Amino acid sequence: MNIVQLKKIIGLNVFTTEMLKPILEQEYAQPTKKINSMVTKGELIRLKRGVYALGSEYRDRPLNMLTAANMLHKPSYVSYEYALSYHGLIPERVYTVTSATTYRPETYATDIGTFSYKKIPSNAYSIGIDWKFDTHDGGYMIATPEKALCDQVYADQRIADINKDEILEYLEDDLRIEWEEMAKLDTTLLWKFSMAYSSSKLRNMTASIKKRQKNG
Repeated sequence: MNIVQLKKIIGLNVFTTEMLKPILEQEYAQPTKKINSMVTKGELIRLKRGVYALGSEYRDRPLNMLTAANMLHKPSYVSYEYALSYHGLIPERVYTVTSATTYRPETYATDIGTFSYKKIPSNAYSIGIDWKFDTHDGGYMIATPEKALCDQVYADQRIADINKDEILEYLEDDLRIEWEEMAKLDTTLLWKFSMAYSSSKLRNMTASIKKRQKNG
């Protein structure tokens, strides 16, 4: 089986050993040896042990970095500045894909990009996540706009003691979020996430956004 045949069968740009082995076992007694051979030839890129991407010349569409992020470190969902950019809350393109996890923090510098993982409390993990799916990239999990904002603010140690009067300035000046985008946020969800985090600065942020939404 060559890489073109494998690509046609698996139908994805990023996949795991568990996805490859049942295909390769039909033809090879040692599928791991075949995988290593394809990596050596550049047909596959090893992102980490057990996770691979098609080599660049064998892709007919761009890699989905969110799918790769989910596969590299489980459990995880894409969040923080990458998700804020994805949802259009911040104007800049973000290159490091940062995700939330309940496991230890980790960073993977791969041939396709850098993936970073930050640990959050288990109580805050399972809420505020969207599941996206298409036939080309498979499925991936990403934070809602409200959850991504809460993750980002909670993780920023520079503002541990920020108060209600300063938080909007921080969101607009430091995170570069326009008020027109903030005005669309669901403060009921923000409050729910702040309680899951047991975070006073997230409660202060929610109260400040809600007050300004009310006052126009």
